[in-house]
Amino acid sequence: MNSRALDLATRHGALKARIDEQRRTLAKQAAPLEAALLQGDKVMQGVDWLKHHPAAVAVAVTAVVVAKPKRAWRWAQRGFFVWRGWQAIKNSLARQG
Repeated sequence: MNSRALDLATRHGALKARIDEQRRTLAKQAAPLEAALLQGDKVMQGVDWLKHHPAAVAVAVTAVVVAKPKRAWRWAQRGFFVWRGWQAIKNSLARQG
């Protein structure tokens, strides 16, 4: 192998190593952004579900109008606490498994 080809092969290897390091750095730096984007995707899935199920929204609004607002607020709080409890259990099980 001549000197020029050897020099090009060495430079090529060095560039590939540099690119690999840059990709690893970018992946580390993008991890928090990826988590935020996943949450955004979940929100958009919820919005899409609501768009495709307008009857569910109508039933919820009707229930709030028919029920006393104070009672509806209490049930919303209970539902929120149940949902948060479920999320905590699910996250705990995910960490263990």
